[in-house]
Amino acid sequence: MENRPLEYDYTVAKLFMFMTIVLGVVGMLIGVILAFELAFPGLNTMLGSGVAEYTSFGRLRPLHTDSIIFGFVLSGIFTSWYYIGQRVLKVSMSESKFLMFIGKLHFGLYAVGVVAIVASLLLGYTTSKEYAEFEWPIDIVVVLIWVLFGISIFGLIGIRREKSLYISIWYFIANFLGVAMLYVFNNMEIPTYFASGGHGDILHSVSMYAGTNDAMVQWWYGHNAVAFVLTVPIIAIMYYFLPKESGQAIYSYKLSLLSFWGLMFVYLWAGGHHLIYSTVPDWVQSMGSVFSVVLILPSWGSAINMLLTMKGEWQQVAASPLIKFMILASTFYMFSTLEGPIQAIKSVNAIAHFTDWIVGHVHDGALGWVGFVVIAAIYHMAPRVFKREIYSKSLMSTQFWIQTLGIVLYFTSMWIAGITQGMMWRAHDEFGNLAYSFIDTVTVLHPYYAIRGVGGLLYLVGFLMFAYNIYKTMSARPVEEYELQNASPMGA
Repeated sequence: MENRPLEYDYTVAKLFMFMTIVLGVVGMLIGVILAFELAFPGLNTMLGSGVAEYTSFGRLRPLHTDSIIFGFVLSGIFTSWYYIGQRVLKVSMSESKFLMFIGKLHFGLYAVGVVAIVASLLLGYTTSKEYAEFEWPIDIVVVLIWVLFGISIFGLIGIRREKSLYISIWYFIANFLGVAMLYVFNNMEIPTYFASGGHGDILHSVSMYAGTNDAMVQWWYGHNAVAFVLTVPIIAIMYYFLPKESGQAIYSYKLSLLSFWGLMFVYLWAGGHHLIYSTVPDWVQSMGSVFSVVLILPSWGSAINMLLTMKGEWQQVAASPLIKFMILASTFYMFSTLEGPIQAIKSVNAIAHFTDWIVGHVHDGALGWVGFVVIAAIYHMAPRVFKREIYSKSLMSTQFWIQTLGIVLYFTSMWIAGITQGMMWRAHDEFGNLAYSFIDTVTVLHPYYAIRGVGGLLYLVGFLMFAYNIYKTMSARPVEEYELQNASPMGA
């Protein structure tokens, strides 16, 4: 009995996997709608006054960002944790009734939160803070969800059989601690219903911070939402699945630790680059710029570590669509973490700020780095979670090329649009008057907005192919895990 292999329990991992796919479809569909609303503004009111209120850009935009970041991505992080945590720590969720209960409660409360967020944003309840739009009752639910996530992390660590903590666990711990600190402090707010003696809307609140202080706290949080949701746990996922899928040990464990501590120290101080040329103190702006440039070092340390993991095994990239996803994701990570610091340099920011170049930067990271890693993780987990082989590797390969084309169309169109905007806004005649009106820039950018919409549509089509592939995988013939491990190239 002692020599029997450990049976991992993927009940909670499956639940979050389904949620990842559903919210991915929803978030990306809304994103495509928004892209075409910007290219063809008539779409905002095409459905009539009764419906247009809920489908207008102002209502859908926060729903798009939140359903992707805190829906699709966060669900992917949770499902990866409930898979990776058991395997790396050599312990099964089923060994602890308490942790199994916590895991299911974590998912149940998360599902309630998702419904509340969708309903409130569609109805127009928002704090108007980027990535922190939820009103105070939902914030309380979010905190409870996060506490349950923390209990599951430290609970599994507490009953582990594996003495050492693999680097992925370090990143998951940082994900939990970082977001906990950032979310609580940035979302300190006063419900106006109680402050006004029971008058007004109970869902309305005001920030505990004011003016410039509010802006600094918001972007300390906002940029670190990118750090501790869209970077740190995604690196954790990559550091597990790339070695497992390729059969290659991580290139340098020391480099992974060095990059970890570099990210922890530097990322926290880079948020000021969102406030360059604003009313915040100049030293805050300069600090944001300097730390953003320094951030290239730990970011590239992680990305290079991932790429060098495939040293001597590059033929696997050609053979395995799954490894293609992960290697291109690492490349996009390098690319995006060079582009961001360049945009944070004050002279460059003078052209880039408030333009579509920023949108392009966000999406080459979100679609190419984060999206591809989450997709690759689920492709690796699905055969082992459902005990079935992937339905179609050719469909996976087709999806990869369609989505890659979509990303390229998206970020190149936004680069051109953004730099065009920045130059036209700054252009002036010999008398010092602006050479172009705002509407002039809107007219010039129309073709690029249309291309952006097509790029987003291609990425959505690829994601729908992914959802179909996973669905068909679930309904295929069950196989034993040793068959999956011996399968090529999906094994390892």
